Amino acid sequence: MSRTRGIRGRRPRLRFDGWIAGVGTSSGTRVVLGHWQRSPFGPFSDVMIERADGERLLLAPSHRTGDFVSGTYGFDKVRVVPVDVSVADDIWTVAAGPLELRFTVGRRGPAGVLLRAVPGVLAARPAWAALTNGPAHLLPTQVRTRGRTGARRREWYGVRDMRPVGVVSAVFEGLDLGVMAPVEPPVRFGFGSVPRKPVLTRVTTTVELNR
Repeated sequence: MSRTRGIRGRRPRLRFDGWIAGVGTSSGTRVVLGHWQRSPFGPFSDVMIERADGERLLLAPSHRTGDFVSGTYGFDKVRVVPVDVSVADDIWTVAAGPLELRFTVGRRGPAGVLLRAVPGVLAARPAWAALTNGPAHLLPTQVRTRGRTGARRREWYGVRDMRPVGVVSAVFEGLDLGVMAPVEPPVRFGFGSVPRKPVLTRVTTTVELNR
């Protein structure tokens, strides 16, 4: 999806449709994969990494996507590297410069079944993100679906599906990151973290730019 056209005077909004996977490892490194099938930049994937010492790293496939993502979220370093994602049945394989990541996904639970029934048109509306925001609804308590990001931008996550991550293997700069673990402490890229329990989520993300 590309830039949306709003009413006169409204700030421009960009829309992204795809998947976000958040996983933790026993080494303390946490990884967030964004796999965007439709976006203003065309299909692309990027990886956000927070290491055990708190260093935040973005792996982006181009300078253009790297500039946009790093302008929206906070990182200590940005690397432009090829980011390749392949999906075979329930196995996801990611090759992104110094990172090799592989994970499996399991059957969706009740929340995933309900979210999957959400029409795409509804999920694309910021009002849906507002409805699902907070602990009283379908999503984990630490997850926020709306907030302010870098460069005075606003963002909404319209969640459309959720599946648990089963098994994770990850190597970064030649070092094994260990087995799957909770995303703990929460990652600090933007206004909220991914769920503590590793999960794959389908989202329609809307970013409102600051003119």
